[in-house]
Amino acid sequence: MLKNTTQHYGSFAKWLHWLTALVFLAVYTSVYYRHWFTTPKTEANLTALHLHLSFGVSIGVFVIVRLIWRFTNPSPQPAPGSWWEHLAAKAGHFALYFFMIAMPLTGYLGTHDDTQFFFLFNIPQFAHTPLFDWWVVEQLGMTFKEFEKPIDFFHKQIGGQYLVWMLIVVHILAAFYHHWIKQDDTLYKMLPSGK
Repeated sequence: MLKNTTQHYGSFAKWLHWLTALVFLAVYTSVYYRHWFTTPKTEANLTALHLHLSFGVSIGVFVIVRLIWRFTNPSPQPAPGSWWEHLAAKAGHFALYFFMIAMPLTGYLGTHDDTQFFFLFNIPQFAHTPLFDWWVVEQLGMTFKEFEKPIDFFHKQIGGQYLVWMLIVVHILAAFYHHWIKQDDTLYKMLPSGK
């Protein structure tokens, strides 16, 4: 079944969920590989950078598709639980979606390089676009360096270094809580082979 119902996620939502998770892992693997195992400005370093940027753009595209799918399909009814469990689930999902949008966006806005999207074509860096000239230079009166500093801080220090990892760990722990403690079908609803 491709589409969601009020009882189950459809195959499209499931595969999009797991594909996004896999690409998130690739985003972090490529950036950690770049920082830990390559020398700056070498071919390996630039390759890892462009893979990181490409995976980041991919997540941005996936989250747009996910949001469209989410708003045009029913969502399965949540498992029975207390008000605070439902509130925590909504807050957790909101935070995950916020960072799935914010991280690719700040990554793109603050990068110093064009993105060689999986070495197939170039996506120009934001500083080389008419929108940058109109919005940042003319409207805000800022240079790229001034504009990039808070964006880079958010991308690397707030989101990238700890917070996104903490959200992912909490998301996984919540799935295990439903599976092992509450023993409901929440986890099965999202597994590719689940109901």
